[in-house]
Amino acid sequence: MAICPGSSALGTKGFGETPIAGVPAAIGNAVYHATGRRIRDLPITQDKLL
Repeated sequence: MAICPGSSALGTKGFGETPIAGVPAAIGNAVYHATGRRIRDLPITQDKLL
């Protein structure tokens, strides 16, 4: 079995950080549903909520 460039010794290729792309949006929506305030920039801090 030949190993492709960019793959690991097991032949798997990295998926990178793609799954983390939706996490900030999900946290922002959770904050909005919990507090009623839409925070559109990160980081979401307590000062921005008050």
